[in-house]
Amino acid sequence: MKLAQDIIIKPIITENSMKGVSERKYTFQVAKDSNKIEIAKAVEELFGVKVSKVNTINVRGRFRRQGIKCGYTPATKKAIVTLKADSKGIEFFEGMN
Repeated sequence: MKLAQDIIIKPIITENSMKGVSERKYTFQVAKDSNKIEIAKAVEELFGVKVSKVNTINVRGRFRRQGIKCGYTPATKKAIVTLKADSKGIEFFEGMN
């Protein structure tokens, strides 16, 4: 069994993801082998909130060049977590606004 800390890697703080905070949508980078049920349970356990739904996105690695060397950045997985209306917000994101 995976721990919640192993599923939720880090929050994603971008201008576009911060627009979703007002709609109770929070974006995280998650482990590539995790599913929506595991992500929902991990967020509920770590932050003490109630999750309404989870949308996941597989992000392909980008092509990068440095001089002669060429390659791709690692592929990742993002999760957009929507909270229930009666749930409290996540304090980490609330302090960013």
